[in-house]
Amino acid sequence: MSQFDDRKRGQEAKFQLDQELEFKAQARRAKFVGQWAAGLMGLSGEEAEAYAKSVVVADLEEAGT
Repeated sequence: MSQFDDRKRGQEAKFQLDQELEFKAQARRAKFVGQWAAGLMGLSGEEAEAYAKSVVVADLEEAGT
């Protein structure tokens, strides 16, 4: 049975890693979209960073909208 347990643990670890990587990719995408939109709105520096962060937070609160 230990082989099955090892396989199960391995699959769970892979699933966890996949979910973590997807989360990071989505957060990074939202940040880049926020920076791009900030540039279109004429924001720069700290204002642009603050706007990009707000886009990331908004995406975390309600993804896809």
